[in-house]
Amino acid sequence: MVKAIDMHVHIKTGETVGQAGHKHNLGKPGQHPDEMAEMYQKLDVMAVIFDVDHETRTGVKSSNADTAGWVRKYPKTFMGFGSVDPWKGNQAVDEVKRCADLGLLGMKFQQASQAFCPTNPRFFPIWEMCNRLKLPVIFHGGTTMICGGEPGGGGLVLEYCKPIPYLDDIAARYPELRIIIAHPAWPWHDDQLAVLRHKANVYMDLSGHAPKYFPESIVHNANTLVQDKVFFGSDFPVITPKRWLDEFATLPFKDSVRPKILLHNFAKFIGIELPDAVKA
Repeated sequence: MVKAIDMHVHIKTGETVGQAGHKHNLGKPGQHPDEMAEMYQKLDVMAVIFDVDHETRTGVKSSNADTAGWVRKYPKTFMGFGSVDPWKGNQAVDEVKRCADLGLLGMKFQQASQAFCPTNPRFFPIWEMCNRLKLPVIFHGGTTMICGGEPGGGGLVLEYCKPIPYLDDIAARYPELRIIIAHPAWPWHDDQLAVLRHKANVYMDLSGHAPKYFPESIVHNANTLVQDKVFFGSDFPVITPKRWLDEFATLPFKDSVRPKILLHNFAKFIGIELPDAVKA
């Protein structure tokens, strides 16, 4: 019986397998999807898997077909989101349509590693297609470990990952487009919370940070004012789901809120009907 949904899990696909791409400073490589499926099955947790296509900037291309293939192999364990390189223009828009045809449930973007500002009008056709197909979008929020500590941060620009003004602008421009701001968006996490409270179509996940390091305002608001808009995410392989769950269990969340964050909020968001026993 599924106990939680980890809605932020990275896999390696296509040409990214066996290639370095960006340096993540993780200390260990990500596991093979077969091993990941076994890990999540042992925890009774489902996982939303995706890769990120930043071919224009790095020459490394991901494969949405591979992501969909892993979902087909492990349908009770994996759900999938697609990714497109925004700089590919009409090709990116067409790939969004193909992701929907493949059965992927949304789209993932990383503004720093993909080197784009989401409010640039050249990217609006992508958001319009996601909106038309009712595909939710995950945008990165806050700083990133990618190229962290390198000279110039490897050329990555953190500015594009600000919730305000960029993601707030997209949410206002496309009020029916459901947006997930990935991670507690430190150092702009209070701006992130403001957008969540103001925009009905904006949500967040708690991935990428060990729970014991969550900012106090994130814990307070997730426990109260935005308790229905916050999702469990680990950012595996950055953090293992077991470590995340173990640390989350020590935080002062209400008994009524904890299952919302772990399972019910995202299940409702993505349209999964949970068994009555799980609902209870």
